[in-house]
Amino acid sequence: MDLSQEQLNSIGNFVQLHLHEWIDDRIINQRERIIRVEESLKHQYELMKQGFDNMEKRFTQIDKRFEQVDKRFEEMRQDTKDRFERVDKQFAWVYTFLSATFITILGGIVTLIVRSV
Repeated sequence: MDLSQEQLNSIGNFVQLHLHEWIDDRIINQRERIIRVEESLKHQYELMKQGFDNMEKRFTQIDKRFEQVDKRFEEMRQDTKDRFERVDKQFAWVYTFLSATFITILGGIVTLIVRSV
């Protein structure tokens, strides 16, 4: 069954004129609702992306703060280490001084004892 171009055009025009009558309003409403849901999902996606970007910025700030705190602790540790080294040197000097003083006094006492005998 061959249809001429004129018949096909006539059928096409008829379908276009009556298509809205055949399509149920529910289908149109469902399509509109689907479009609204898609727009809402797109908006929620954008909000989530913005939230994730903000969280990423905050994590970057926190990382920088941790690095600053870590650097400060390292400086404090080095400062404490330097102080202990200075105190250790002072104790070594005092120990040497007291040992020399003790030996000198002991030598003097031994000398006095030897002379008195």
